[in-house]
Amino acid sequence: MTSPRILAIDVGTGTQDILVFEPGTAIENAVQMIMPSPTMLVAAQVRAATRDKVDLLLTGVTMGGGPGHWAIQAHLEQGFRVLATRDAARTFDDDLERVRAMGIQVVDDGDLAGISARRIEFRDFEADAVTAALRAFGVPETFDAVAVAVFDHGAAPPGVSDRRFRFEYLAQQVERGARLDQFGYLAGEIPSRMTRMLAVARTWTGDAPLFVMDTGPAAVLGALDDPEVRGAAHITAVNVGNFHTIAFLLDGGRIRGLFEHHTGELTRDKLERYLDQLVDGTIRNQAVFEDMGHGALELGSPGWPPDLLAVTGPRRALLDGSRWNPYLAVPHGAMMIAGCFGLLRGLAGRLPEFKAAIEKELGPPAHLG
Repeated sequence: MTSPRILAIDVGTGTQDILVFEPGTAIENAVQMIMPSPTMLVAAQVRAATRDKVDLLLTGVTMGGGPGHWAIQAHLEQGFRVLATRDAARTFDDDLERVRAMGIQVVDDGDLAGISARRIEFRDFEADAVTAALRAFGVPETFDAVAVAVFDHGAAPPGVSDRRFRFEYLAQQVERGARLDQFGYLAGEIPSRMTRMLAVARTWTGDAPLFVMDTGPAAVLGALDDPEVRGAAHITAVNVGNFHTIAFLLDGGRIRGLFEHHTGELTRDKLERYLDQLVDGTIRNQAVFEDMGHGALELGSPGWPPDLLAVTGPRRALLDGSRWNPYLAVPHGAMMIAGCFGLLRGLAGRLPEFKAAIEKELGPPAHLG
């Protein structure tokens, strides 16, 4: 395929970052949108229901939590009922007994007709909203492939921390030798444990192939397209997202270290200490977990200092003035779209028929091993 049109959407906690890739259009001129994330939109709907003093019925599929979750908790605290289908309820916890303990009534899909409440549909992938926005500006709505990134904790068994469960998945990918561009799947290949990715696949009804990827690796992979980062052999790369921060130690394409944390739990000094420990090999998985993070790989020191610290993400200002002298990566002149560039690189690796067109516009990929 010589001229594929691709829709790439990086779904975060604060924003969903959207890119329309079209061969023949300079990537700097590509259609781009930075819009409120689905969970932010849910939170706004819930707050409106609280003001209107009405009960809620949550339907749809499992999606990202955060702001939507907090708004639901506040709605319950005001004394209003919240009912949810099983799939929607798993947004709050994979263990439905814990969801019920929050005060949410879990209902079967067959019982919805008799429920009097304001309905909110849960989904991470708002295809109709995106295409409506494109249509308003005369942008064609047909695509040869769709690529979506979401942050997936996975379906943790009862009694298992979702933070630990997620990090075990990341660690397993590194242990099997995965490169950054290999943290994604075509719709039919998604592992059963990755319930948020599977939910995205369920909500895509188009004919074009769907590729899904984890947000952290996607953002860092996209940051490698920055010329300064591309030219470095040994890199510490950090994506400071609105809700999560992930850091990779990269030797060419080989992942030599990794930790992940909640951005809200980090200060500049704390993040600097974790970066120090990542590079010298003293970082400890249990220490990061006990600090409310997800975890860290204990792989020891790689034996070399990084050439630079590349930083991306909407909260990259956390490292302003850092003694690490961070380099703010701006791939193709658009930092907020880094995850979309990572999605395109991942898609090119998974569907080779798109590779030539993507590399013609983005240039050759950074060395990935």
